[in-house]
Amino acid sequence: MVHRLIRLLSYAVIFLFGFAAGMYALPILTAPASPSQLELANHAQRALFSGEFKRDLAGSDALHYGQGQVRLSNSAISFVGELSPGPDYQLYLADRFIDNETDFLAYKGTFTRVASVNTFDGFLVDVPQGINIADFNTVIVWCESFDEFISAAKYQ
Repeated sequence: MVHRLIRLLSYAVIFLFGFAAGMYALPILTAPASPSQLELANHAQRALFSGEFKRDLAGSDALHYGQGQVRLSNSAISFVGELSPGPDYQLYLADRFIDNETDFLAYKGTFTRVASVNTFDGFLVDVPQGINIADFNTVIVWCESFDEFISAAKYQ
């Protein structure tokens, strides 16, 4: 009886470990190619605003962080740096600086979703028509699947 319980417990632990490893690895394995350094540099030259994702924000932790430079033009937003890998990352523009989950969820209805983020070592996303980046001051990366704050940068 004790051996069965130990065996069952070991199977459960192995399953949970495998599931967690799969959740971490799947976004990395399915990520498209990141934009080239040339594309990112070209966008940086046209950028009107820039900000910095910092790893030590209140809502960031060892598994949920961003670190690097974000640049914004009227047509695109680019990032050079590193995001912790994860599923269903969304890029938002906000009219206030937010640095944690609680505040993000409290104001989420007032933010504007720009695009999905599918690469973790740099991205370049289009700004949809009708969005004026000058109406906002902060760019936020948010994990929609798990309601996790990843990072934010104030750009004006």
